[in-house]
Amino acid sequence: MAQIPRRQFGKTGVEISALGLGGHHLGDAKDQKTAEQIVARAIDGGVTFFDNCWEYHRGKSEIWMGGALKGKRQQVFLMTKVCTHGRDKGLALRMLEESLNRLQTDHLDLWQIHGVAFENDPELFIRPNGAAEALARAKKDGKVRFTGFTGHKDPQIHLAMLKTGFPFDSVQMPLNPFDATFRSFETEVLPELQRRGIAGLGMKPLGGAGPAIKAGVLSAEESLRYAMSLPVATTITGMETLDIVDQNLKIAQNFTALGEVEMSSLRTRCQQFADGRYELYKVSLKYDNPEARLAHSFPLDMQSKEVKEMMKSTENTGKPFPAISK
Repeated sequence: MAQIPRRQFGKTGVEISALGLGGHHLGDAKDQKTAEQIVARAIDGGVTFFDNCWEYHRGKSEIWMGGALKGKRQQVFLMTKVCTHGRDKGLALRMLEESLNRLQTDHLDLWQIHGVAFENDPELFIRPNGAAEALARAKKDGKVRFTGFTGHKDPQIHLAMLKTGFPFDSVQMPLNPFDATFRSFETEVLPELQRRGIAGLGMKPLGGAGPAIKAGVLSAEESLRYAMSLPVATTITGMETLDIVDQNLKIAQNFTALGEVEMSSLRTRCQQFADGRYELYKVSLKYDNPEARLAHSFPLDMQSKEVKEMMKSTENTGKPFPAISK
């Protein structure tokens, strides 16, 4: 069986698969058994990079992935994200322990700050007793090998995070043909990561839930090949069914990078639609995580799936969810 290409994870000397499995969509699988089958098939197909996050589906994504990785932990490069959203070091370290417990492991290969989206996030991150100190402590204690941050809202916030001076090993961002000409992480952030030797991690190659693919603007293969052809360590994409796993494995196992003419052609085709309509995470509340909005005292979108999950998780308990306290 053909295998997925491996790439360097920044300047660490570690190699990871050029295709990564997204943790959020894993929590959308039909049930835990299906999630375990998805993880097993991805590993067998050559995927080594596994993405997750403390707050995905109120912890379900981490729990399901932890169960799926029993006996397979050493075969993968495991990442999850911490969701302080500007809150302090102590909360971050408590979240780390919860993530390790859910994932049934004693260490993470990569621990990242989740969803930087507000202009003061860099300042809150680097302040005394902020999450930066938690990342450094966890790395020193051997509970995480590498550290980074993620976000899908604004490339300028990513650049401000880099200017804090924290020694990040990786940065995760949305990369797809629409991003290339609209509030572009590809043109504004990726070159800076290359200059610094930081691993670039692509996400949302299909725009989240694939709205442009459903609209017939381009195909899943074109979108994924475009993202994988960029100078990134891996491209993370959601796989909530076995059919999607098989589709993505086929593309990745037979991957050849697009040439510049093909890349330019895709950018040109998508540019007329590159106004945010297929990247709603940049321009709307639709993909804003409720934990982030609560931490910054912004109102919630009560129709969002994540908010509904949050409300359901606290029904009739008499106790607020612990992470929402400042």
